[in-house]
Amino acid sequence: MIGLLGQLFFTFFFIGLFNFGGGGAMLSLIQGQVVTAHQWITQAEFTDIVAISQSTPGPIGINCATYVGYQVMENAGYGHLAGVLGSTLTTFSIVLPSFLVFFLIIKVFNKFHESRTFADTMTALRPAVAGLIGAAALVLIFRTDWTALPPKVSIIRENFPDWKSWLIFAAAFALGITKKAGPIAIILGAGVLGLLIY
Repeated sequence: MIGLLGQLFFTFFFIGLFNFGGGGAMLSLIQGQVVTAHQWITQAEFTDIVAISQSTPGPIGINCATYVGYQVMENAGYGHLAGVLGSTLTTFSIVLPSFLVFFLIIKVFNKFHESRTFADTMTALRPAVAGLIGAAALVLIFRTDWTALPPKVSIIRENFPDWKSWLIFAAAFALGITKKAGPIAIILGAGVLGLLIY
């Protein structure tokens, strides 16, 4: 159990350290580590965790880390208390880099905030943030199934159960772009529609 907790700590510490753009951008990094690299949880479990993370208060990336920590320990066969410990550890480790970086920034910000290099660096990071958020969206929309027999072939499938889900997605996207609807209203509206339809 100690070895798994150590892996969780370092995995989420590095996710927190190299993430730019907030929780939405963090999702693709978390998915890449816990589903693809370490295979601690399944893609279906990760999709459920993201849905729960979006519907609970707080930053989605931290919420996701909390739920993933519990699920990983549960899948490894440990009990409820180990799951709580996993949640606490992943939450702490994903927040720790931001705390340390912010502490350092406070120390040096007054010295560099008028620097042209600093401004150019922040400008250059914006497309990368947009790309990470887009990658997180694609991770949730599609899943990759690998055939068991050689040669291994990847089959990309959609996670949406039917055309009605695509219709809800399109409506939510259109409302967000054209009407500038807030995310809370869109999430609540999509949730109500999902309950009525399914």
